[in-house]
Amino acid sequence: MYQTLLTDSSLYTFLLKLDEDLAAECRKAGCFCGGPLHSAIYPRKPRGSPDDVEEDYSWRYSFCCALEGCRRRCTPASFRFLGRKVFVASVVVLICVLRDGATPKRMAKLREIAGVSRRTVERWREWWRDGFVRSPFWKAARSRLREPIDEDSLPRSLLNAFPGENGKTILSSVIRFILPLTMPRPLQDF
Repeated sequence: MYQTLLTDSSLYTFLLKLDEDLAAECRKAGCFCGGPLHSAIYPRKPRGSPDDVEEDYSWRYSFCCALEGCRRRCTPASFRFLGRKVFVASVVVLICVLRDGATPKRMAKLREIAGVSRRTVERWREWWRDGFVRSPFWKAARSRLREPIDEDSLPRSLLNAFPGENGKTILSSVIRFILPLTMPRPLQDF
């Protein structure tokens, strides 16, 4: 189920729509100083999404205050981008799930689908098992889940914790759960 999601253009269109909704909410809220927000989108070069995904997928929504003297930037959370990572969030989650117990043949297929190297996948898996579980976000957020999560099998155990009628719904629920990690912050590099 998850392998077909990696190449499903409708997933990426769905995540783009969710990002547009988050951006609209952010813009409507305005700046902390009370000023209106102007568009300050910036280009990204996301990797891992199918070739037929719209060009709009390469832009990160962001805003800056219109008031002179403030000009504070406001970048909303994102269903598409996991912080400053170059691979899209859905790929970081799904590849790590599919990599569990992967044979060299399966890893070659994942490389073909998303263009990700074995070294990068191993770094992501290490982040899920070490950096993610030690993060302040996880320490606070795991209590919101109904059942304890097996941290050794992240992110698969996280996907299993969310109900849904299909993989797209489950994946979007997991990304919604980790949205605070999608905010641009220097401490979340991996």
